[in-house]
Amino acid sequence: MSPSAARLASLALRALPRKRLSRAMGRVAELGGPHVAVERAIATFVRAYGVDLSEARVPPGGFSSFDAFFTRRLQEGARPLDPDPAAVLSPADGRLEDLGAVREGGEILVKGKPYAVAELLGDEALVGRFEGGSYFIVYLSPRDYHRVHAPVSGVVEQVGYVAGTLFPVNAIGTEHIPGLFARNERIVTLQRSARHGQVATVMVGAIGVGRIELSFDSVRTNVGDVPGPRHLGERGPVLARGDELGAFHLGSTAIVFLPSGYDLHFEVPPGAPVRVGQAIARGSL
Repeated sequence: MSPSAARLASLALRALPRKRLSRAMGRVAELGGPHVAVERAIATFVRAYGVDLSEARVPPGGFSSFDAFFTRRLQEGARPLDPDPAAVLSPADGRLEDLGAVREGGEILVKGKPYAVAELLGDEALVGRFEGGSYFIVYLSPRDYHRVHAPVSGVVEQVGYVAGTLFPVNAIGTEHIPGLFARNERIVTLQRSARHGQVATVMVGAIGVGRIELSFDSVRTNVGDVPGPRHLGERGPVLARGDELGAFHLGSTAIVFLPSGYDLHFEVPPGAPVRVGQAIARGSL
């Protein structure tokens, strides 16, 4: 797509009722309908995006809806975890979009564009914990497995829904929508790890995402209410590295923030494909 066409597309997207459209798309995806219609819709999507279903856990009789297909689980052992406990794991299948350091003042650069960590996390109080630390971003394309997993082991101390809009998280969105990741709605999960300190995983929505939900909590996006951050402390669930955090019901992106104070080495270059359980970086406090 030419730059001028991309700009026109971004202007058109701004005029759309994006959240209502995304809710409607989510409801349609969850409809069972005639089984043959569901099968045809899934088969068309698989062909169009080159989806690999060989590792998927397909129910007897097939998927009951398009949403069930999109949020499919994988067969046992399909994503082995890096055995090194010092490894910080990829939370999702996708492409490593970007990585780097959290700069002084709590700012990161994504594709050369600045983002305030306070806005991304939706909580000013968390900024100091990650200033001088690191971050990485995984983009999930339509063909990818869309469940998100814990990058480290640790207790979940805080969860929160950050309200926002829903722009596409693709080349058009990242290039032409200022502050894209901080404008789209998202769920933030904060873990405390004995080895890695406090680690935040941000699940960012996009247009077409009916909702984001957590696997261990009732918080979910795109439902109208905005509960804000909830501090669970030591009462929170303990997730082992690789345990399921949540799922995108269509779309999008996961951002992981790591604290300062230890020697962290990234092992995967930006642009590389990644899978759940793969080591993105190594290090410990």
